[in-house]
Amino acid sequence: MRNAAPFVRRAMSMTPLIDVIFLLLLFFMLTSTFSTFEEIQLSSAAAGPSEPSAPSDRAFVQLGADRVVLNGAPLSLDELAQALQPGQVLVSLDGDVTAQRLVDFLVKLRGLDGLSVTVLE
Repeated sequence: MRNAAPFVRRAMSMTPLIDVIFLLLLFFMLTSTFSTFEEIQLSSAAAGPSEPSAPSDRAFVQLGADRVVLNGAPLSLDELAQALQPGQVLVSLDGDVTAQRLVDFLVKLRGLDGLSVTVLE
């Protein structure tokens, strides 16, 4: 006594699946946290004033992945912010410096008045 009616396969509707996917996308877009990024002003080492200006105090900083050297004397980032005088700061980057290390360095110098920071290539 088998069932004599043949098996009929219905077409599957994709509309509910697409609706669920869009709802999940909307949920994750609205609940995610976006980081806020701030701009850091940099001056190019190649661009200079058209007329020579009076010489100012210059400090030469070598920035490495694990070292900071101010005019030949090794310092930490906190000591560097205290040791700098108003004037021009020339920053030379070692090959192993990460972008985050440079940003940390520039954030430390951002609060100091009278500094002109130039990152050398």
